[in-house]
Amino acid sequence: MHERHLPASPNWYCSRCSDINSKGVFGFGAKNTVYLLNVTAASPAVTGELAGHTERVSGFAFCPNEGQEHICCSTSDDKKVKIWDAEQKILLKEHNVHQNTITAVHWSPVQKLLLVTGDEKGIVVCYWFSSNDTQSFFPEPRTIFCLSCSPHDENLIAVGYKDGMIAVIDISKKGEVVHRLRGHDDEIHALAWCPRPREEPLYGRSEDNADGSSGVTEGAEAGCYLASGSRDQTMRIWSTARRKGVMTLKLPFLKRRGAGVDPTVKERLWLTVHWPKERPSQIVSSCFGGEIVVWDLMKSGKQKWSLLGSSSDGQNHSRIVFNMSSFRCGDRELLLSTSMDREIKCWDLESLECCWTLPTLGGFVYCLSFSPVGTGCLALGVGDSMIRVWNTLSIQNQYDIKTFWQGIKSKVTALAWHPLKEGSLAFGTDDGKVGIYEVYSNRPPQISSTYHRRTVYSLSWGPPLPPMSFGGAGDKPAYSLYSCAGEGVIFQHDPWKLSGEASNIDKLIRDTNNIKHKMPPHTDLSWKPDGSILAIGNEDGSIEVLKAPMLKLLCTVQQHHKIINSLRWHHQHSSQNELQYLLASGSSNATIYIHDLRSAVESPSESPVSVTEPFRTLSGHTNKITDLAWSPHHDGHLVTVCYDGTAQVWDVLKEEPVCNYRGHSGRLLCVQWSAVHPDLIWTGGDDFTLQEWAVSKQEHITPPKSKKRTEMEKKRVPQKKPKKKKKAPGKGGMKAEESEMPLGEEVKGAAGSGAEEGQSDNEEEEEEKEYTDAPSVTGRSRDSSVDTRASDRLHNGEKFSNAVKKEVKEEKKRDKIDLSLKKRKPRSILPLSTSMDHRPKDELQQDCLTLAAVRHSHGRSRTCVPGAGDHIQLGLFTDRDALYRMMQEEEESHVEAAHYDSVLYLRLWRGDLIGALNLAMEKGELTDHLLSLAPMAGYQVWLRTVEAYVKQLCHHEQFLKAASHLLSIHKLYEAISLLKSHQFYREAIALARARLQPEDPVLKDLYMSWAAVLEKDGHYATAAKCYLATDSSFDAAKVIGKKGDVTSLKTAAHLAHITGESELALSLSLRCAKDLIATQDWTAAQDVLRTQDSLLGHRLVFSVNEILTQRLADTDVVSWSSSSSHWWSSSREEVFFSAVLRVWQREFGVDPADHHKLKTLHQQLKAIENPPHTTTGPVKQLLSHISLDVTLCALSELLCDWPSVVEELLRALSRASAAGSFTLMAELSLLLFPHGLESVALYKQKLDPSDERSLAISQSIEAFICYPLMYEKWWTSTSTNNSISNGHRLTLTDGDEEKCNGEAQSDGFWKILLSEAHADLQANQRAIAEIQKRVSSLIQQHSRCKDPETALEGSAGGTGSESLSALTAQVAEHHKALAAVPEHIRKYPFPDVLECCIVLLYMEKHFNLIPQHICSEATALLRKYGTAESLSKAVRRLIH
Repeated sequence: MHERHLPASPNWYCSRCSDINSKGVFGFGAKNTVYLLNVTAASPAVTGELAGHTERVSGFAFCPNEGQEHICCSTSDDKKVKIWDAEQKILLKEHNVHQNTITAVHWSPVQKLLLVTGDEKGIVVCYWFSSNDTQSFFPEPRTIFCLSCSPHDENLIAVGYKDGMIAVIDISKKGEVVHRLRGHDDEIHALAWCPRPREEPLYGRSEDNADGSSGVTEGAEAGCYLASGSRDQTMRIWSTARRKGVMTLKLPFLKRRGAGVDPTVKERLWLTVHWPKERPSQIVSSCFGGEIVVWDLMKSGKQKWSLLGSSSDGQNHSRIVFNMSSFRCGDRELLLSTSMDREIKCWDLESLECCWTLPTLGGFVYCLSFSPVGTGCLALGVGDSMIRVWNTLSIQNQYDIKTFWQGIKSKVTALAWHPLKEGSLAFGTDDGKVGIYEVYSNRPPQISSTYHRRTVYSLSWGPPLPPMSFGGAGDKPAYSLYSCAGEGVIFQHDPWKLSGEASNIDKLIRDTNNIKHKMPPHTDLSWKPDGSILAIGNEDGSIEVLKAPMLKLLCTVQQHHKIINSLRWHHQHSSQNELQYLLASGSSNATIYIHDLRSAVESPSESPVSVTEPFRTLSGHTNKITDLAWSPHHDGHLVTVCYDGTAQVWDVLKEEPVCNYRGHSGRLLCVQWSAVHPDLIWTGGDDFTLQEWAVSKQEHITPPKSKKRTEMEKKRVPQKKPKKKKKAPGKGGMKAEESEMPLGEEVKGAAGSGAEEGQSDNEEEEEEKEYTDAPSVTGRSRDSSVDTRASDRLHNGEKFSNAVKKEVKEEKKRDKIDLSLKKRKPRSILPLSTSMDHRPKDELQQDCLTLAAVRHSHGRSRTCVPGAGDHIQLGLFTDRDALYRMMQEEEESHVEAAHYDSVLYLRLWRGDLIGALNLAMEKGELTDHLLSLAPMAGYQVWLRTVEAYVKQLCHHEQFLKAASHLLSIHKLYEAISLLKSHQFYREAIALARARLQPEDPVLKDLYMSWAAVLEKDGHYATAAKCYLATDSSFDAAKVIGKKGDVTSLKTAAHLAHITGESELALSLSLRCAKDLIATQDWTAAQDVLRTQDSLLGHRLVFSVNEILTQRLADTDVVSWSSSSSHWWSSSREEVFFSAVLRVWQREFGVDPADHHKLKTLHQQLKAIENPPHTTTGPVKQLLSHISLDVTLCALSELLCDWPSVVEELLRALSRASAAGSFTLMAELSLLLFPHGLESVALYKQKLDPSDERSLAISQSIEAFICYPLMYEKWWTSTSTNNSISNGHRLTLTDGDEEKCNGEAQSDGFWKILLSEAHADLQANQRAIAEIQKRVSSLIQQHSRCKDPETALEGSAGGTGSESLSALTAQVAEHHKALAAVPEHIRKYPFPDVLECCIVLLYMEKHFNLIPQHICSEATALLRKYGTAESLSKAVRRLIH
């Protein structure tokens, strides 16, 4: 389905998460999916994916058995093992025997279809795929990091553990450990068996020879070598025959550009090893910083290694390598490696050079942008905090991508290339940063000093606006950078001085347009390519169109009712000049609207107009629209992407879908049409992929229905929240680059904050939750400094759970005892002296003697100090000094025991009130009682105490009480601020209303702040009350109508009317009425507009629409019933126009003599956009447009403006014809022209005979009347029964049939249809369309050709009609002929003349009904103008 594809990044810290089979199919785990690539030495190609796991894929391996290479397996953190068919991409089998996280997997190379897996608790599970049997072993109570099945003995499996031990187990002996290989002292990252079965002699230092004097192992022994890579920075070769290590290889410290090895890189080492099948004497291993080295075990000397990619800079990985696998491709052996740098590399093991690099993506693809200067240069903004710039036209390297990360440090959510300056790329991030990168320099980006408060969603280059536009040409940049973010603000940045303050363009908009009310938050902006007009999308669904440089508001588009997500202007280089005024918009509802703003831009009115009718409506998506892009190669072709997971291409002018792309497995976030190739489109989404696909190769036409969308949502498995017990990334001293989350699902705006901050309608937009990828297979921190003793003890078998249970039981038992005890006596305030009174009797009696001695010696005893030390208890019985000493010691004791309440009592009793208060303030022990005593110490002490008590109350979340105490010290504003800051808006307003002046700005700020919170939470009615309280009636009405239902709109309109917001009242009333008409509730719609005198014109249109719908109710046109209607619409006795005028006069007070009022109504309705209808549009909308035409016609008739009357009549008839509704056209001609051609003749009599334009219009009207009569004549001649046309059954009454036969007898009837001038015009138009189709076909053939030069020669230098140059010349000739046609012929529609000729000749051939001279004339027209390929077959059958 796709051409080129950037997949998601391979998962990190997995022992075996990628593998390749002998056919060159490479698979790797990324997030919860397995991606498959076809690998050659020249380039890779993504061929598909295996989706089914609900959590991160932790392992992947192909079956090595002959004939079973297409079978593969994957393991996941969801504890499941799945077996897949990689060719069919289907799930074959699965098992969930493991109860813990799976950390290792391998297929047995010897025992057929045996799959072995290990988990973090040490369980090894053997699964026989053919018999579906499983067997579990528990060889060691340690965490398994990796395992590898022996390629020589079907029963031996080597298992590497977290603590550095390696065990070789025999599954035929119930998992018995046959070898324990000790030597490493840290995690075993990889194990690899030697492909040669016997232990050949090796050069190197034997483990037996510490001095390394003898480096040769002697004799070939039974057994096999096993290589291991460990985090201890060594690789060891083990002999299974001798059960010990025979060689230790230490990783070399490779320096880059003269710099030393970063010690943090050593700590973050992952040492994987791979033993190539055809190279038994060589081992490939990873190194410290992403280098890959090949070790030659037979080489003597110190340096046994050779570095891959050493011939030139940039070939190696820049970060640690996790997995490697190899296969033979022709005569070359290729090695595939995956790394933390998010690149997959292919190496030639013979030349040690890199063959190709495939970049991958570690986050959502938020934005795409093609450079307007650097052809084919595509920039990607990704959620892994990097910008990628892809030269998509590179011939040597299909994936020629540069990566930029400096100065970003957050998700890249918006991009915009400078329109003129090559390589200048603006970016925005989810933390509100805006910057500019010069991609062709090595300098870090410039960062704007003005930050947004939320995620940057949109960037655009445009002409400078005031104040930046002031100054001379050389003093200001040609373009300013505009950024729009989640808080709803648009900033203008000066690219020459990003350090300066950016300006908010809202100030300019307010000043220019004299706006007093609150402006809705902005969500997107789009400059018209010529820089003259700015379109701004808002949170409430409105679109403002403003004219530069002063940003005068031209019009407001009120079509969407939810947040605008994307706005795009049509390109300037269209063959039809009027298309440049088309603006496409997508919002959080699933419909795309196209607006034709030509009249608003070219002929702006004095006051801004409201556009409520779209030029085109594109329906089909089933979720929110996220991005749009016009084709730069076609006229009116648009591609849209959506949360339904698909991209849709539309033919806007035909209002038809072209194709639908469904290659993504998640929601789509961005889209770009190729700037070079007209058939290619690029899309990115939250599946971490960027995909290039061809429009012509898609099998689907329309988006999937909602049922399929539900299936897609199931396919997009939800991610589980992180477990609380895991440490957050960033704790334990982790470096920034270590804490990257390869599986981290990123946020849109959606982007960082949500995605879609500021969403309306109370929508929950936080759908994009963060993944938390465990940094290793055991969930440990990637930094070695993190304490893992607890997990080690757990893995070693200690039963922590039992100890915990025991503690819990004891606690419960203690609680029961406490509850059973009787009420205890309160704690003594003098515990030390009290305890001294509970000593033995003899000691107490001695105290009496000591006390007596002290008292009678007048306190001068040398051996006793009452109240201190061992005589503290005597302080209570002597003097005050002794008492104070006793109290001091008691206080110290209470402080040590944290009994501060007792200390406070002692100080209060002693009279130290200030000391008591200071202690209470320091320890947070203030009480109401202490506060009541504080005034005794003075006013300042009391003031300080209240302030401290307020802080204490806030700490305990007693905000209301805290505010009350602030009032007691006359801090009213602080009390209000305190309540506001803690969301007590209602209480804060009550307080402010009671104590402040009505005009105090604090009161208004409270109301506005509360309204913003209420509005965000969807409490629109209460928010409206807040706005009304501040006299912001405009905002009150807007927020009431935000919900969008009829009741809300009606209330909002009434509120706006009461408060004098007349323009808003008109807009809301009209929107409400249109919603009611959509449900055919005619009575309610008129009632809504009844109070708005200025909407009388719309009431007239609605009345015509109602009468027209009732007249067509008995036909096949109207298939619905009205929920309510007026009595005057059901009468069918009068002629249609007479009935309309009578209703207008009687019900709406329209006076035919009041020409001034009639002109005003006509001008009001003429300003309404009434775009041409398409065949795919709904019938109700078509009737609405026809009703407007008929209303204008009736008003022109009352004004006696007969040229306008016939023009509007023709517009109504041709609209029905263009929509492809034959029945409607026939019925409409009967209603508007009850006497057929005679009715037209009456209009012609009132026209000026010299007015060629009006007479040409009359001729077209006559033709459109005769056109259905011609078919009726044919059908009545064929059968007297009911006839069917275009799927519509038409019933002819006797009167209709008589009239049909009568009018069709005259020669004039047929001659009207056979207009040679129109035949000439239509023949040229038909020829141009066919030539354009052939040119398009030639271009597609040229683009698909492998040799572009040959294709160009063949198309440009060929001969005959299919030569590109000849076709171009033909088009020029036809355009010249069109220019010669008079404008009154060219401008107005006319039925297809040659179609009429064919029907006439058919009728003459079968029924002999047509006069001979008419047939001759039709034949002559066919011979002369029927040369088009589409008509040739019919013409040959009729005139030959």
